Amino acid sequence: MIAPREFRFLGISGELDEIRWDGSERDKLWRYNQHYFDDLNAEGADERGGWHKSLLKDWIDYNPPGNGSGWEPYPTSLRIVNWIKWALGGNEPSPEFLHSLAVQTRWLSKRVEHHLQGNHLFANAKALVFAGVFFDGAEAEAWRLQGKTILDLQIPEQILPDGGHFELSTMYHALAVEDMLDLANVLAMGESLPDLQSSIQQRVPSMLSWLVTMSHPDQGIAFFNDAAFGIAPDTTDLLSYARHLGFAQPGSPAPISWLKDSGYARLSAGPAILITDLAPIGPDYLPGHAHADTLSFELSLFGQRVVVNSGTSVYGTGTERVRQRGTAAHSTVVVDGADSSEVWSGFRVAQRAKPFDVKVESALDGNHTATGKHDGYSRLPKRPVHCRSWSLSDHRLTINDDVTPPTKAEARYILSPQATPKLVSPTEGSIILNGGRTIYWRSEAGPARIEETSWHPEFGSSLSTKCLVLPLKKGKACMTLDWS
Repeated sequence: MIAPREFRFLGISGELDEIRWDGSERDKLWRYNQHYFDDLNAEGADERGGWHKSLLKDWIDYNPPGNGSGWEPYPTSLRIVNWIKWALGGNEPSPEFLHSLAVQTRWLSKRVEHHLQGNHLFANAKALVFAGVFFDGAEAEAWRLQGKTILDLQIPEQILPDGGHFELSTMYHALAVEDMLDLANVLAMGESLPDLQSSIQQRVPSMLSWLVTMSHPDQGIAFFNDAAFGIAPDTTDLLSYARHLGFAQPGSPAPISWLKDSGYARLSAGPAILITDLAPIGPDYLPGHAHADTLSFELSLFGQRVVVNSGTSVYGTGTERVRQRGTAAHSTVVVDGADSSEVWSGFRVAQRAKPFDVKVESALDGNHTATGKHDGYSRLPKRPVHCRSWSLSDHRLTINDDVTPPTKAEARYILSPQATPKLVSPTEGSIILNGGRTIYWRSEAGPARIEETSWHPEFGSSLSTKCLVLPLKKGKACMTLDWS
């Protein structure tokens, strides 16, 4: 909230008196955010206590049961949790608040989103556990057990053995970490659900380690699949929350961290952090947050992001959503102008790239290497296969691409807005970072060119940046980055 009756969501402002609670002036996701009530527990919330009490009353008065977007199961779930957090945080709930909260939970308990699964189903179950702990009596116990029964199945399903969330989005993983910490927190109030508590205690450490592994030195997540800042808490905040709940802090990632169940690898050497995507797009039955980003990567040097993926600024079903999910919006190889996985509509995928022959290891020369192939382009006439390898040392990164059989293909290296590329010749140039450090690049294909593109670090945000494009020659390309 930016004023007593004004919001700013997804980079767009709106006043309640003009838009009300379900106005067509804003898209569905923006309206969902109105009904989440995240600001009740946001940074500096105590300073807006008067605004919040007024807003709670307004919502109760103007959102009768079952009416409008705010009563859909997902926003209802998030709102239930936020209202309960607010009440447990030292605020005095009114009788009307308590009545509405109970009605919302009854409504949700009969509309659990088993058909959508994934993070929606998890959010439903979390809300039922929260309400079951918050209220007393037989009905509350039924909610608590209903939520527990769902979570007993969903936690092993959604949290992979290496700690990653099964949708393979770094942003949704961070949200899953917050969910698990919230559940650990509320169950510490004394309600006995020992199996659920044990499951949470067992998985949170590996989830924290996964999050740290998939974060850059700036403590922000890498952008793989749907990912942006400002939706989930950042890595530092989640680690702090976990520490307050008694969870041990994860150590620094090893020079080679291979998240085998998820399919990501992190290599580090000297000032370089390389995070590579050797992963499938996610569960076959739930690809809605997947991008066509197979064999893409992100690179940080000297604490700064250098090579990036595009991020996510929009949901919905428009052309920009499809573009941001497409292969050309990621630092990987585009073959014949196609996407490696056939993303379409807002949250759909047809044929999907499947990685194979994946290896992550130290080479004999001491370099850290990662290699993989994928068959995402096998639907094209020549059935080409893309193979990519990365080799990282203290002062150099070498990326080799091979498309077999050879066909028209380009390797794209999307740069952070803080990284400025220059061409010295068709096969060499530099990248100048904030602070003046220089990276020198050279290629064994080309001729290379620099294109305008965009980076989307937050929903509603589009920043101009550059993309270094390297056409493959006879199906092959080699890019070398050097620094000192």
